[in-house]
Amino acid sequence: MTENNSMLEKATILAVDDTPDNLLLITGLLKDDYHVKVANGRERAIKIAQSDNPLDLILLDIMMPDIDGYEVCRLLKADEKTSHIPIIFLTAKTEVDDETRGLEIGAVDYITKPISPPIVLARVKTHLALKRMQDFLRDQNAYLESEVKKRTEEVVAIQDVTIHAMASMAETRDNETGNHIRRRSTT
Repeated sequence: MTENNSMLEKATILAVDDTPDNLLLITGLLKDDYHVKVANGRERAIKIAQSDNPLDLILLDIMMPDIDGYEVCRLLKADEKTSHIPIIFLTAKTEVDDETRGLEIGAVDYITKPISPPIVLARVKTHLALKRMQDFLRDQNAYLESEVKKRTEEVVAIQDVTIHAMASMAETRDNETGNHIRRRSTT
């Protein structure tokens, strides 16, 4: 394993392209550093992305026969289970409008073919680092939300005990005042 992944488990990348040679090229480029899965069309790509084995990144071609990569991206971004997976378009479409469209529908990057292996590796590494940080922040937020909920429940419990203790103290002086405090604490 190379330096960029020596401290971490290998990330899993899905390469989606209808051309077998392109899938072989991407697999050969990434296999030493990452787990690489391949799909030659929409159905297989979505099935892999929605599986119980989470993906860390998707490299997606735009021009495919059954459905274009834009639509695959839209479907993945609309699904709560896959919306957080970064998508990099890897395509022969070189027009600015094509790139703009890809980024507007949710892709994090856009690389044109023919690819430059060092550029692809650098961008993959960058987006995987960003995803790790986003995942960390999402986990931290969930933890903090559960801690706030737990602490709020503790404060409410302490508040209830305090009110009942005050009601008992008031009751020793005046039964009617103690009962009034208890009645008000439940509203």
